[in-house]
Amino acid sequence: MNKSDQTFPGTHTLLVLYDLKKDEITNRIKEFRENIKNSEERVFAELCFCLCTPQSKAMVCWKAISKLMENKLLYTGSEAEIAPFLASVRFGERKAAYVVGARTFFSKDGGLRIKERLKAFGDIFDLREWLVRNIKGLGMKEASHFLRNMGLGLDFAILDRHVLRNLKRLGAIVEIPRNLTKRNYETIERMMISVAEEIGVSMAELDLVLWSIETGIVFK
Repeated sequence: MNKSDQTFPGTHTLLVLYDLKKDEITNRIKEFRENIKNSEERVFAELCFCLCTPQSKAMVCWKAISKLMENKLLYTGSEAEIAPFLASVRFGERKAAYVVGARTFFSKDGGLRIKERLKAFGDIFDLREWLVRNIKGLGMKEASHFLRNMGLGLDFAILDRHVLRNLKRLGAIVEIPRNLTKRNYETIERMMISVAEEIGVSMAELDLVLWSIETGIVFK
């Protein structure tokens, strides 16, 4: 596919919006790159945040996870103890079970051992698939989100409803799929890569600007 074949409507407007938020986006990506250096507990908290985000607002999810970090229940609490703190998160009881399941999976010798498992993979795509297979509640979007926030998956698409809506407005996709299967996800991800290449930004930058169009903020 040559350059002329990749022209999407709306990219000029997207570039204008990116320029307005460029410094904020750049600083956020710098933070992502540093996150893998954080403690095991802090990395696990990012994973739990991503487990909570489906069908819920990111800011609400992070507030809930932050409270669970403060009172240590994120690392020691049972499903019943964690669930009340996720009351503002959709399907909070189910997601409390996901948190406990992920904690059990990544625990070794009485403590969390998540970073060594992540670093054991030489291929980031293999790592994403491994996470999807092994962590209940973590789909393609959530695994991509977590790895991006760790600075490990900066070339992944995070296809939440905000990003999909704006990809449709750009003309990058004709319609938003009702079921985002692995095949659909990877197809749209490749299309998003084409958009990023056309306007000369990274995938992480494109994701953040598309997300901020809907939310008004650059978050994570």
